[in-house]
Amino acid sequence: MASLQTLIAKPWIWSFLGALLVWLATVAFTGGYGGGGMITAALSLAVFTVIVGVGQMFVITLGPGNVDLSLPANIGLASAVAMKVMDGNDAMIVVGLLAALACGMAVGAANYLLIWALRIPPIIATLSASFIIQSIDISYGRGLQIKPPPGFADFTNWQILGIPVLAILTVLFTVGAAIALQRMIYGRSVLAIGQNIRAAWLAGVNVGRVRFLTYTLSGMLGGLDGALLAGYFRGANVDIGNEYLLASIAVVVIGGTSVAGGKANVPGVWGAALFLVLLLTMLNTFGVSAGVRLLLTGLIIVGVITVAGGQKALR
Repeated sequence: MASLQTLIAKPWIWSFLGALLVWLATVAFTGGYGGGGMITAALSLAVFTVIVGVGQMFVITLGPGNVDLSLPANIGLASAVAMKVMDGNDAMIVVGLLAALACGMAVGAANYLLIWALRIPPIIATLSASFIIQSIDISYGRGLQIKPPPGFADFTNWQILGIPVLAILTVLFTVGAAIALQRMIYGRSVLAIGQNIRAAWLAGVNVGRVRFLTYTLSGMLGGLDGALLAGYFRGANVDIGNEYLLASIAVVVIGGTSVAGGKANVPGVWGAALFLVLLLTMLNTFGVSAGVRLLLTGLIIVGVITVAGGQKALR
């Protein structure tokens, strides 16, 4: 009983319970057909949300007002950069990935420089940056018809015993992110800044450098996501990252990270990403129209957050 209460006390458990309930409802509706395939598909698609979700989580953990709204434009530009550099050639895969990472890092660094130089709120700086990035992407990637190298496309869709390889690698990445957050100086500094930025500064934390690294990290993960999405969907697209603006924020909040900063939850990002993907699958299976689907998605997300928040208030 005590172990069950301890498990329920974990903020990330609610996102996984939500994902499980949605999956069970869909399986029951289909009479048990396609349950395994649904999990495989959910893992494949959740990977992309988890990658940018982790970057967004670090940014939000810095404290109130910190958020990266440039991710969709960043993803779109990086996808075009990766595909142009790779140019359909397997020998250029690594170079293309490095180019996408560099592109994302440049975007993240520029975001923080806007915040620092102009002394404007991050939400305004990153939103403004997104318009600039999108303009560059339109001129650079509009009409881009370059397909990913065959080896790269195969890799992004590769499965072992029904489990996507990208999902396995992303799990390893999130384990590393959790270790960095809890055990490394950088991660502890992010948490300290989110809890009290002045106290962190007085304790010797280089606040500016940590914030710069965090926005650069978020940008880099957006760049990586753009390259992987282009491989998975067989090509770059200006709008390829559009759905990851709200999704990257939603998985952070649903997953148990505090929007007030100073408290992050890496496992919850995975649970929330699976929940959102499976929720969309369930509503599509039920034949719900697009408008009603958006309404129900919002209500269900609010419900999960409310339940989790109520449990935390009881502790």
